[in-house]
Amino acid sequence: MLLSEMKEGEKGIIVRIAGSGALRRRILEMGMVKGSQIYIEKYAPLKDPLELIVKNYHISLRVEEASQITVEKSE
Repeated sequence: MLLSEMKEGEKGIIVRIAGSGALRRRILEMGMVKGSQIYIEKYAPLKDPLELIVKNYHISLRVEEASQITVEKSE
């Protein structure tokens, strides 16, 4: 499933980061690498951007950017 499809309060493990160039590099530099656990903290009132927690850091991503990340739901 795509990260952009997850709901508030759900957890997941990053499986794949698609894309290329600056966007992919920026996502990787933020610590969002394969195998990292993520938690969807909340969506903005208009559903863009979303705030997530990765490695105890709060990160905001646009939904368009989040759609480049494939995750596996975890409990």
